This record gives sequence, C-alpha cells and structure tokens, in this order.
Amino acid sequence: MDNKPAEDTFRDISNENQSSGLMMRIRKFNAKDVFTWQLARTLAMGQGLACLICGTAVTSQYLATNFRVNTPMLQSLLNYALLLVTYTTMLICRTGDGNILQILKRRWWKYLLLGLVDVEANYAVVKAYQYTTLTSVQMLDCFVVPVLMILSRWVLKTRYRPVHYVGVCICLLGVGAMVGADLLSERDQGSTSNILLGDGLVLLSATLYAVSNVCQEYTVKNLSREEFLGMVGLFGTVISTAQMVILERNEVASIQWSWEVGLLFAAFGLCMYTLYSCMPIVMKLSSATSVNLSLLTADLFSLFCGIFLFQYKFSALYLVSLVVILIGFITFNAVPTPQPAPSSSSSSSTCEEGSYDTSVTTDEDITKQEVSVANESEGERDTERERGGRENEEEDVRKRKKRNALGPTKSLEGGDGDVTVGRSTKM
Repeated sequence: MDNKPAEDTFRDISNENQSSGLMMRIRKFNAKDVFTWQLARTLAMGQGLACLICGTAVTSQYLATNFRVNTPMLQSLLNYALLLVTYTTMLICRTGDGNILQILKRRWWKYLLLGLVDVEANYAVVKAYQYTTLTSVQMLDCFVVPVLMILSRWVLKTRYRPVHYVGVCICLLGVGAMVGADLLSERDQGSTSNILLGDGLVLLSATLYAVSNVCQEYTVKNLSREEFLGMVGLFGTVISTAQMVILERNEVASIQWSWEVGLLFAAFGLCMYTLYSCMPIVMKLSSATSVNLSLLTADLFSLFCGIFLFQYKFSALYLVSLVVILIGFITFNAVPTPQPAPSSSSSSSTCEEGSYDTSVTTDEDITKQEVSVANESEGERDTERERGGRENEEEDVRKRKKRNALGPTKSLEGGDGDVTVGRSTKM
C-alpha cells in the first residue's frame, strides 16, 4: 500500500528534474554555439550547389523551348565525359593502392552499379516530365530526404536527434509553400498523359538519388573524392553513351546546331561538372541529408530566374518558402549528427577494401614500431655489455685485493730488489 505514494513521489521528482534540466538548457543557450562559421560555410556552399542546379534547369529550359532540343542523355554524357577526362586521368596517374587498376581489381562491380544508379536517376526525373505535372515532380522529389535518412541510419549508422526530424519537417513545409505558390500562379506545367507512370518515375528517381548520395558520402569519407568521381565518370560515360545510342539517336541526329545551342550545351555541362565536383566537399563537411535539404531551394532559384527570363508570375509565397526552407536547414545543422566510433573490425575491413589513405598511415605506424623495437633491442644489448664490463672490472678489483693480501714477494735472484704486485717477474 505504501509503494504507490512512493512511486508518485519519485515521478514528481523526475518530472521536476526534467523541467529543471530543460530550463537549464534554455538558460545556457548561446546563439554563438549555433550560428558558427562552420554552419555559415555549409549554408553558403549548399546554396552554391542549388545555384548550379538552377543553371542546369535554365539551360535545359532554353534548349527545350527555344530550340526544340530534348536530349537528357546527351547532356548527361557531357558531364560524365568531363569527369572522365579530369578525375579518371588522375587515378591513372596514381601509384599503389590508389591506382585505377587496383581500384577496378577490387571494386569494379560496385562502381558499375553506382554508375548505373546515377545515370538512371538523372534520366528518370527528366523522363517524368513527359507524363506528370511540375507540381507532382516537386512534391514527390522530396521523397529523397526520408529515404536518405533511412539509408544513412542503416548503412552509415548515423544517429538522428529529434531536432533533425524537426528541421526536415520545416523544410518540407517550405516545399509545400512553394507548390502552393505554383498553383496560385497557374504554373502547373507538364503533361498529364500518364500521371501514375510519371509519379512512379519521380519516386524511382528519388530512391536512386538517395542510394547514389549515400554511396557518395561513404566513399568520400572513407576512401577519397577523386576515386568516387573518377569511377562515376568512367562507368557513367560508358552507360550514358550506350543509352544515348539506343534511345536518343534520332533526337541527336535532328538537332539544328548553332553557336547558341553549342553554348547552352557547354553551360549545362560545366554546371553539372562543377556540381559533381563540389558536392563531395560539402558532404564531407556535413552529410548527404544536409546537402539535399539545401538543394530544395534550387527550384526557387529557377523560379526567380524564370520570372525575368520566361515571364513567370511572381508570388509572395516563393519568398516565404525560401525563408522556411533556410530555417529548416539551419535547424537541421544546428546540432551535429553523432557518428559511431569506428571499431577494430570495421577498420580492418576498410583496409581489406583498399582504403589507401588508411593503409599508408598503417605502413608508417608499422615502420615506426619496427624502428622502436630495434632501438629497444639495441639498447638492451648495450645495457648487457655495460653490465658485463662492470662485472669484469669488479672481478679484477677483487683479484687485486686478494693478491695484495698475500704481501710483497722477492725476486728469485735474492736481495731486496724488485717488488711486484700480483705476480713475480724473472730478471
């Protein structure tokens, strides 16, 4: 009968402790701990990536509307070819475990699947515009964020806190405001020939993008940025070339080439190349989820450009959406995501997979250990020599003392002549 009042008392005490702990956190809150240079740099770099995506959208829009050019595989091929020329060449010039032959020998099939996933993700989202509306694409494209969080939790062992889920929800609210602004502005462009197929392509593209980004984050943080970009450039070029020949050979043959078309193709390729080159840097500073949250503003930047270039209607909800997405991004990055401590088994498996950065460090450590062991053994030998020398000196001293105790000796010639210490001498 007395247990219930005791439990109530304990519950009241625990509630008071929790509320007091919350009040202490609120009192100790310092804006400088949240708005750091790291956060500002991550935000600036993320918005720079969003501007690059805006550049690819604007150039693609010009090619489609002004010049009737709709060749997504040819445009992707330009990006993969630039990655091939730059980063695959760097891997060819490397020696040791970082050489392209060693990488292909150990992990060629993994990068083949990764290249296929990346190429099809780009193709599926472009193909979806032929079957569904722009509003559906913008809404369903956000599916990449929850898939990324699930894959990061499962593959990368990332542990999210409640504040991270709050930040993601705020960003999705911002996307909802952007879609509402599109509907109010009557900018619901796109086809409605097969909405179910188009929506399925968008969801497929979001899932493939999530897989590609998680693999990219793992490779960048455990292997190297050059290896990821070089392998994606190599296999992406092969796959996109084959797919372009199969699916787009008629569209490519019908292009009316001019300097404007060539300039737009070059601008698209450079924007995509810069995006692929810089995204691993931002991922190494934050995470794949954080990068994709910052990329949600890319559609807004495209809309702002479209207001001046394509006479889109302006809505104040676009600004509200931008502010809300930025608030959600800052909320997500205000608290770092805890990463699990690497275990010995995972480090050994990383070495077996060919992490040449780690293997170099391990070789240096082994060399240092061998040198230290050699120095220790040499020092022990020197100590033994010194100990043996001191013992010999002590033995000589004992012998001298023993001989001195016998007294002086006379020489065999008689007389009081020669006196020796230790032994008699003949004359």
